[in-house]
This record gives sequence, C-alpha cells and structure tokens, in this order.
Amino acid sequence: MRRRSFLTMSGGAAAFAIVTTPASAFPTIPGRPDAEAADALSWIAYRDGRYLLSLPRAELGQNISTGLKQVACAELDVAWEAIDVVTPDTNNIAPYRATVGSESIQDYALPLAQACAALRDALAAGRRGPIEVEERPLDELRAFRPGTIKDDVPIVDLDRIVFGQPLFAADVRLPNMVFGRVLRAPVSPEIPSRPQAFDAEAAKADRGFVALVEDDTLQFNKSRGLGIIGATPSALDRIEAALSVDWDIGEIPDNDTIERALDIDRRLARDSVDYDVVNETIEEEAAWDVDMRIDTPMAAHAAIEPRAAVADMGRDGGRLWVGSQDPFYVRDTLADRFDLNEEAIIVIPKRTGGAFGGKVLPMVEIEAAALSHAIERPVKVQWTRGQEMILAYHRPATSHRLQARVQDGQVKDWRHRFSSGHVIFTNAAMPRWLQFFTDFIGDFGSARNALPPYRLGARAIGYDLERLPVHTGAWRGLGAGPNTLAIDMAMEACARATNRDPIAFRLDHITDPRLKAVLTAVAELAPPTTTKGRGVGCGIYKDTSYGAVIADVGLDEDGTPFVERLFAAHDCGKVVNADQVRAQCEGNLVWSIGMVLTERLTFADGRIAEQDFLDSPIPTIRDVPEIEVALIESEASPTGSGETLMAAAPAAIANGFAALTGKRPERLPFRAEDFRS
Repeated sequence: MRRRSFLTMSGGAAAFAIVTTPASAFPTIPGRPDAEAADALSWIAYRDGRYLLSLPRAELGQNISTGLKQVACAELDVAWEAIDVVTPDTNNIAPYRATVGSESIQDYALPLAQACAALRDALAAGRRGPIEVEERPLDELRAFRPGTIKDDVPIVDLDRIVFGQPLFAADVRLPNMVFGRVLRAPVSPEIPSRPQAFDAEAAKADRGFVALVEDDTLQFNKSRGLGIIGATPSALDRIEAALSVDWDIGEIPDNDTIERALDIDRRLARDSVDYDVVNETIEEEAAWDVDMRIDTPMAAHAAIEPRAAVADMGRDGGRLWVGSQDPFYVRDTLADRFDLNEEAIIVIPKRTGGAFGGKVLPMVEIEAAALSHAIERPVKVQWTRGQEMILAYHRPATSHRLQARVQDGQVKDWRHRFSSGHVIFTNAAMPRWLQFFTDFIGDFGSARNALPPYRLGARAIGYDLERLPVHTGAWRGLGAGPNTLAIDMAMEACARATNRDPIAFRLDHITDPRLKAVLTAVAELAPPTTTKGRGVGCGIYKDTSYGAVIADVGLDEDGTPFVERLFAAHDCGKVVNADQVRAQCEGNLVWSIGMVLTERLTFADGRIAEQDFLDSPIPTIRDVPEIEVALIESEASPTGSGETLMAAAPAAIANGFAALTGKRPERLPFRAEDFRS
C-alpha cells in the first residue's frame, strides 16, 4: 500500500501515534520565532556614545555581520566606526533561527532597520526608558532608500582573517585544556557498531594519556563511540593506535545499495511514485519528444574548516565554543542530553569556516561536551577530514526521469518523476520509526524547485523518498540543485528537438517578469560566440530570488571537460552589499562547476569511500573560468543570494556539453569518457 493511500485510510492515526509517544523518545527539534522588529531592539544598543550591534545570525563567511552593520549605519545615519559588532552567547540574546536558507538579509534586515529607526528617534528626542517600535513602511526607512547604504565599507573582521588572528572554534585556548576524539567504527552511523575489545592498558601507558570515556552520550544514531582524551593532539593518534579497537559491526549493505534503491526506472517499473507535486492528466499513448534520465550522486559540503568545538562542562552546566549554524539548537540538545536547564548551557558562536547546510545538527559539539563532562576539564574536539566524510550528512543522491511533448512551439505535456534521499527529515537526526511518520507528508527539502518556473501544459510531477545507509541532509540549495538541473536540461532538449533558440524558447514559456528580466539580461551580458558549447539555465529560488546563467564549455585534448566562461544575472531585490552579493553568486557558480564536473561520493564497505579532497576533488583556482555577474536591483524587499544560482548554473554547464558534443550523459559528474565516440 502506498503511503498516501494509507494516510487517507488511516485519517488521524499517524498524528495520534506521534502525539502519544513518550516525549523522551524524541530527538530535540529546534523551534525558533520569526524575526520581528520588537525582537530587534535587543540587537542594537547605544551606550557611552557608541552603538553595539549584537549579531542575531551565525557568521559563516557570508559576511552577514557586514551586511547588517551596513543596514544599521544607514538607518541610524552614523559613521561606520560608530558601531561595534559582537556575536553574543546564547544567554545574552533572544533565541534566533538557524542560519540557513539565504534568509539573513531577507528576514533580519527589515526588523533591524525598524529597531534602528526607533532608537534613532528616541535619541534625537532625548527620551529615556523603554523604546517601542512603530513599524514603518519600507519607503519610510532610510536604509532602503536609493544610495543610502554605503558599499565602500570594510568587511567586518577582515583584518583578523588576513593576519590569522583567533576567530574560529578551533582557535580557542583555555587554561587546563586537553584534547579529545571519539573513536567510531569505520562504517556509516546508519549501520550498528560498537567497540568490542580494546587494549586500555596500552593506551594508559602513553605519556600523553588523560582519560578513556565510555558513555551513553557518545551514541550517535547506531554508532557507539569510545572517547579518548590526550594532553596534546598528537597524543590522540598514539592513544588510538595503542587501543587497537576491535569493532562489532552489523550487517553491511551491498556497495550498489544506493544506486539500486534510487533507480527511478526500476521504481517506475514496479509502481508510480508516492508524493505528488502536481498531478494533471497527461496523454499516455503518444510518443515523447524528450525522454531523458539524469542521476546525481551524493556530495559532501566540503567546507574547508572541519568542524570543531571546545567544551568546558561541569556537573551543573558549562560553556561551549562552536562553529555552528544554530547555536540555540546546540544549547537545547545538550540541555536535553545532560538533563539541565537551558540557561545552564552557554553556547558561544564563533566564526565558521564554511557550512553550506552541513553544520546545523549538533555532532562534534555533543562529543566535546560529553568528554569535558566526564573529566570536568575543558576539552577540544576537532574532526579529521575522514570523519567529515564518514560521519557527516551529505547531499543525497537522486535519480530523475523526464518526459516532454512539444506542440506548436509549446510544451504540451510534462512528466517528471524522481527519487531522493531525505533532506529535511534527515536520518542523521531522526530514527527510522520517527522518519516513518514524516514520510507521510514527504520531504519539502528533497522536492524544492521540483515545480518548473515555466508555463507548461499538463504536468505530472512526483517523487519518492528512500532512507539511505548513509546520512543525508541539507546541502546548498537543498533539492534545487539536482531538480533544476534535470528540469532545465529537459527544457533545453525541448528547444533543440524543435530547432528553437534555447533562450527564445524559454522566454516563450516564462510569465514571471523578473525571471524574464534576468534571462534577457544574461543574454545581453554574454557576447556573441561561434562556439557550439554554450548552455543556458535559469530559475527562481524559494519564490523570491531570480537567476539566469550562460556557460561556455569545452573539452581538453584528452577529452576532459572544462568550463571556459560563465555569465550570470541575479535579482534579489534591494541589494545591501553588491560586492558580497557578487561573491555569493560566484560561490554558487564555482559550486556548480564542482557539481557537474568533479564532486561525487560513493558507498563502499558500509561507508563513504572517499576520505579527502584527492578522492572527491572540489574545484580549484585553475578550474575557475572567467566570470561576469550582472546584478538587477528591483524595488522589492531584499531577499537571499546564497543559493539562487544553484537553480540555474548546473543546468547551464550541463547544457553546454550537450550542445558541444551532441551527447547528454545520464549521470554526474561528467567525465572525459562520457564524450568519446
């Protein structure tokens, strides 16, 4: 029986089962308020002739500290030097949402401007005491008037970054601090494993040995960990070798389990898919003008900084220094794990060296807290690159089948079926029994951007979910990258099947004026070319930000694919910092090169086979082509720029190779052998 059929028959049974399950059985689930102007009064303060901006977001390298300071300076009408920016701990700011989804400017700039306006007026009037925020229309706020926000400002903390001053969790040094590591079996945490035997006496003989920790808090999904603590980082390597742990490991799935489980054609041969995005009546018998398959592999977040945390935990609470996208989630999780009040755990967010959706769930933070709690001393835990690959969650693999019919220059019928691992309801946070219930509603992260931004005829779009034997979860753009790649590859194929210009064909299918504007703009930005290797892609991200990309591609003498030039147009409404928006666009473009040409994780022997960037290379400077970005500023409120071009650039690159070679490989990343005759 299919899930949606079961749900229809069972009515409220699923909800009843969830409600009546003991609360202690649930993982901690973060819940945060929306950002409102009244809350923003706690973000901005005036003391002793200076302003203090308490950052209500995690700084992940997107430079939101700079962007929000620009808004505050513009609204308060003060010099850049008049405002200090601090990142407060969780006891000194009201809870805020995880820094995800390119939401920081979109959701926090306006409340901050409202609060700054109220503070400015109160100071001008000489009023003392509590300030009340009267929300003003956008056009009454100084920060959003043309030319008010200054672009020529320094990036907050840039000098400290350049000169290597301590900014990150791994930089924290505390008196009496030692170093920890949690040893785990070399398999995915989805596979049951635990330490079966180890040589504790040999480990204790090492001069750097501090402690051996066996504790329930070191259980991560189905992986039982063994904690070691040493006086120095190098001591951890010696202690681990001396322990010589023998692991008890459960049944390991076949290496082709993931590909077989997600194979969309295999699934469709058995049944239809479980979740409908839209299900309109489509003619079944007529031949398809386009019938294509595209599979995307698992991929790592590949942040240059491996995750790290420093914990100083006692029996009654403690402090943690973290590089996390959600410090309040860390706080709540640890309070639950150690049966403490939330206020007893103080989390101090540090600048994070890249995250891209991969540093939301508390993992290394739990390990550091557990080890520190066991010995009541400060402990630093920093993952290795191999731990990042094996233990972290990754972009799930997907498998797509797209079919389309074109009549009189218009797409008449459109069918898109795909399968994916989980993105939002991740197995990294949810046990199988709980994920069973979330599966009744699907996974909006896996389905993100599955609905094309084009005017089409009859549409049948749906997907399946599969709990994979490795952890999967949020990755830059969630499902938008794989889904829009497949959609826009099919649109390009429709254009070429009818001998239409790909840009003109898309414009004939676009009704949204802002999407039409970015596509027109990128067509004007890219100079005429005689090369055959030119591809196009465009999309709307989260119904708020718009992007279009043209890619010129080629093949080396040995057939290796490369990207020669990239042109992009981007519309995220009011632009707060043009340089940083361009930087986000460029980051998306480089990520798209990696997605199409280099990055892939494979499953072998019960775990991710790749252990470093040599095994799963990310783009380097020599892979980055000439890039030109045009920003289209509209009168709309500011929205996000951190993920928009993931809904356009991968397809543009892939379409370039299809145009160049006449071949459309069925799986990413593209290799030289894909284009050989």
